[in-house]
Amino acid sequence: MIPIKVAGTPLGAPRSPAQAALEYLQPGALNLAALPPLSLYIHFPWCVRKCPYCDFNSHEAKGELPEREYLDAVRLDLEQSLPLVWGRRIHTVFIGGGTPSLMSAAGLDRLLSDVRTLLPLEIDAEITMEANPGTFEIEKFRHYRDSGVNRLSIGIQSFNGEHLKSLGRIHDGREALRAVEIASATFGNFNLDLMYALPMQTLAQAAHDIETALSFAPPHLSLYHLTMEPNTVFAKYPPVLPDDEASADMQDMIAATMTAAGFDHYEVSAYARPGRQARHNLNYWHFGDYLGIGAGAHSKISFPHRILRQARFKQPASYMEAARRGNPVQEEHEIARADMGFEFMLNTLRLTGGFDPNLFNERTGMSITAIGKALDAAEAKGLLYRDFKLIRPTELGQRFLNDLQEMFLDEPR
Repeated sequence: MIPIKVAGTPLGAPRSPAQAALEYLQPGALNLAALPPLSLYIHFPWCVRKCPYCDFNSHEAKGELPEREYLDAVRLDLEQSLPLVWGRRIHTVFIGGGTPSLMSAAGLDRLLSDVRTLLPLEIDAEITMEANPGTFEIEKFRHYRDSGVNRLSIGIQSFNGEHLKSLGRIHDGREALRAVEIASATFGNFNLDLMYALPMQTLAQAAHDIETALSFAPPHLSLYHLTMEPNTVFAKYPPVLPDDEASADMQDMIAATMTAAGFDHYEVSAYARPGRQARHNLNYWHFGDYLGIGAGAHSKISFPHRILRQARFKQPASYMEAARRGNPVQEEHEIARADMGFEFMLNTLRLTGGFDPNLFNERTGMSITAIGKALDAAEAKGLLYRDFKLIRPTELGQRFLNDLQEMFLDEPR
């Protein structure tokens, strides 16, 4: 753990989570009038096989999974984190991975029971679980629902068998269809993840994937452009991908098709029917708080005078051992004022509808004038629209979102 230097505490001094929480409540660089909504993220780190494009903290399952030992560690992690979030209710829960649907029905039931025992959940909390085709068993998924999962997010990626092979997925097109059938019959609320600009993919093939997904009347679709992330197999051995013009045609097709189907393009990669936005992800994009537990999980936790970021140990064995020792947090730091504008805008600029300028003060404890120069520059370049009630990326800003976000790296000071 890399401890924060706060008033009255020597750097590197050992302290319990309760002592740390008291230190974080001391006067600091910020002044938040109220704390933002709090979500809970739980990471399940294993998958059947690591996909060549994936840069998430996932590890191939070899032999029997140490499910009980891992859930023991997750409970310890949660117990040790409680002083940081005393008195705060959990609005949403997201169980991600890896492939959480490798978890047994009994394991998932135990996990959510532990969460309810230790944390106050909102009565209508959105509880999402990620799942991959190839791990679908209808009875197990009914048990997941009965345990409290009320939203499923399915990693389809494509319905085309050849494209699934090129992505290293363990399922085929038939299993993808079957997974969506089970999800739509078992859960009233579900999301389908699809990717486009895949190796050798044509515009017609991308359109067929979208049309197939829409035929199941999903409440929510997440549509991602395949990218070559660092430290992945694809980064080392890049496949042949559609060129920029072909990718742009796919983006235009997706926008037109989803609008015609009645979906709101509310975030750069997310489309939802009215009232069916992902509440957990919206909290991220509004710079809300989240407690992340499990191997490699990240947290953002606000206090009246500072905002804390944490990261757990990534390797499952190291994480479990650290949790048993009393502290699974490997890295920890306070967000500096100089970084706050970029951190905030990195999230909120993903919202196509933008945000109220007052949100900046509410979530950072700073005045919007602190990023005034960057806002002026972005507006001058046609990347940003703003008035007294709204700041949002323009269509050009959405197309060049990375460039727009980077304009806030140097502010505020």
